[in-house]
Amino acid sequence: MDLTRPDARPARARNLASGPPRYPRTGPDPHIEQTQTDIDSLTARLSELSQEAEHLRISRKTLLSLAEADLAPAEPDAPPLVGFDHPDYQQILTVFSETGGSLRARDLALAMDLPLTPNGIQNVRAKLKRLTSRGILIETEPGLFTQP
Repeated sequence: MDLTRPDARPARARNLASGPPRYPRTGPDPHIEQTQTDIDSLTARLSELSQEAEHLRISRKTLLSLAEADLAPAEPDAPPLVGFDHPDYQQILTVFSETGGSLRARDLALAMDLPLTPNGIQNVRAKLKRLTSRGILIETEPGLFTQP
């Protein structure tokens, strides 16, 4: 048998060379439809899980930043009232904490049961100015003092 000629190949070789046999399609394959349904449901589930993972990542980041904030040194305590240990200063701060609003020197002298003389009011005003210079009180407008 001479195999050099193309038409001289055995019959079996000719069938393989022509490719796999073709079968007539009778309709959509149920396996393909089921596989596509599975792919769609798994894609949706993957999207849900990705979103949950992103939420967990954000929550973790938030918790870590809160933990770092807790470890950070807190605000320093209020500076001691060095030089303000006189009972008048303590009484002034007590009156401010009880009223919770703004006061003028005259109103404060009245609340402290001090004489309403010009000298008495001026002494209270001087103490208020001293407390303002240390940042313990603020003067919102001339002569009107309040706690920050």
